[in-house]
Amino acid sequence: MEEAKHICVYSGSAYPELSQQVANYLHINLGKVHITHFPDGEIFAQFEENVRRADAFLIQPTCNAPNDNLMELLIMIDAARRASAARITAVLPYFGYARQDRKDKPRVPITAKLVANLITCAGADRVLTMDLHAQQIQGFFDIPVDHLYARPVLVPHLKALVGDDGVVVAPDSGSTKMAMQYGDMLGAGFAVVTKRRINATTVASSHLVGDVKDRICVITDDLTSTCGTLCAAARILKAHGAAKVYAAVSHCLLNEKGKETLLGCPEIEQLITTDAVPIPDTLGGKIKVVSVAPLFGEAIRRIHDGKSISSLFYVK
Repeated sequence: MEEAKHICVYSGSAYPELSQQVANYLHINLGKVHITHFPDGEIFAQFEENVRRADAFLIQPTCNAPNDNLMELLIMIDAARRASAARITAVLPYFGYARQDRKDKPRVPITAKLVANLITCAGADRVLTMDLHAQQIQGFFDIPVDHLYARPVLVPHLKALVGDDGVVVAPDSGSTKMAMQYGDMLGAGFAVVTKRRINATTVASSHLVGDVKDRICVITDDLTSTCGTLCAAARILKAHGAAKVYAAVSHCLLNEKGKETLLGCPEIEQLITTDAVPIPDTLGGKIKVVSVAPLFGEAIRRIHDGKSISSLFYVK
């Protein structure tokens, strides 16, 4: 591979505000790329500056309109490859389709693997992402994957809320590892709520394992869209005597139903999340947003310089 000479950061149309903040952190100008649609809906992308021998970082979370945003990213990757960029890194603050990471029913796809194949075949040399729904998705790629975590960004804020006798709660068995890692960083206790999913939009929480009485709890998860899991868990925690309940998620993808559910859940004091995806409405302060632009900016700098990013996994 030809040696990359300089960093170029480009943004898709999914979230240009985050891309601009990353460029500001790096003290560089956000690269110029023209993205438009043909009358029939086809996507067109053209880099408006020389990217030859550049270390190109293309920032595009595949959220909200995942199909359009993913296709746009693939087209940008192909355009950069054909323009002779030395190295192309697909930066996905949110990796869409990650929930479809296994065959849990007959005759269903493993779409996360399909998306990994598409990104690789389009010409990406590596991927930078954050808090994949399942860490084994890294193995779906045949190119290097740098996997960041929101914990170092969220923990300082959570520490101020829960104090020295808090409890981190996993809202289901699949979230236990993440919750334990938050607990280690916060020096907090641990509890888990069992969950049974009824369908794609409805869950039922039933039992609590752990002591939460008169303690401040933080429910942690990688993402939420309907807020059903978080609110069901919060109600169980309050029923078991929790003093206060907060929620912390890496990716807040609330739809209209999710917003209504969160607003109608007095058990949750506040939802703390990152700006890895656009948060157009904080619901009057019910949602607290912490920026990950410095995290991604520093990771990009270290990747370009050939340095380790593992120190970014910890709270400074």
